[in-house]
Amino acid sequence: MVEGKLTIRQIAQLAGVSRSTVSRVINEHPNVNPETREQVLQVVAETGFRPDPIARSLSSRRAGIIGLVIPLAIQSLFEDPFFPRLMQGISQGCNSHDYILSLFLLHTLEEEAKLYPRISRRQLLDGVIVTATRGGDPLIPQLLANQIPFVLHGRHEDPRVSFVEVDNVTGAHTAVTHLVRLGRRRIALIAGPSASLAAEDRKRGYLNALQERRIRVNESLIIHGDFTESSGYEAMQRLLTHEPDAVFVASDTMAHGAMRALREAGRQVPDGIAVVGFDDLPQATTADPPLTTVRQPIQRAGALAVEMLIDILENGAEPPRHIILPTELVIRASCGSRLLG
Repeated sequence: MVEGKLTIRQIAQLAGVSRSTVSRVINEHPNVNPETREQVLQVVAETGFRPDPIARSLSSRRAGIIGLVIPLAIQSLFEDPFFPRLMQGISQGCNSHDYILSLFLLHTLEEEAKLYPRISRRQLLDGVIVTATRGGDPLIPQLLANQIPFVLHGRHEDPRVSFVEVDNVTGAHTAVTHLVRLGRRRIALIAGPSASLAAEDRKRGYLNALQERRIRVNESLIIHGDFTESSGYEAMQRLLTHEPDAVFVASDTMAHGAMRALREAGRQVPDGIAVVGFDDLPQATTADPPLTTVRQPIQRAGALAVEMLIDILENGAEPPRHIILPTELVIRASCGSRLLG
């Protein structure tokens, strides 16, 4: 046994690995190479190392707290099942690394302005994860200018921003291409808000799929919602006057609203109109008929955002990290594939 109190940094040096790897091994995180894990555990056993969370926090001048910033009205947060699943992944990531999660819900630009000095006090927060941002949101430039460690859940146009995102373009492209293969030609789009890069990426995938199949883009078949069920309902009501034979909806929540509008109008799904969503939330399987949708790994994205932020805290913000996760089309009855069998 080595005499004296050792630090995680010293254990990392003895094991020939990074501090973040030692932290993951100590916290029993699954994403560690088995040989590396064994190597670290051997050093821990030989030295008699016992992690001291309080001393580690003080020596690194960390509070052990990660902030989650959601610039949305609280009503939207709890109406959309997407955010609880994302928060679950982030919370699990924080717990596995002994971090406390602090939630910041913002409703107005004035509230955002008040947030800056609070998160700038580094003794209160080690870093932040930001999600559901809008294009041109002033929060991101402020974080960059003040050198606050942060990770964005969602793509950003500024290359300096580290982010975790899913492949929205490919996911939407796959969904619309599937509808074309089923013989649908008047494929409508209920898009998300134009200020959302994720929504615009899904719209781009929709347009790419039509153009590749030489189907003329009909602007009257494209309506923007705001990711709420009510906006999907209202958009579908407007689309019905243009007689689409299919609709790709940029979120499952909006898709449920669209299907409600179709039921009220007496339109059969999928015989009269096929419907495909995006997210694969639990409600997709209980919809009538079950919803075909693009599955994105929501919880995994949240956990990876925590991993990325901790890596930034331990190794610096340069170079920026960009993770784009794959999506998967989950085929159920709402698209009409059952008619092919």
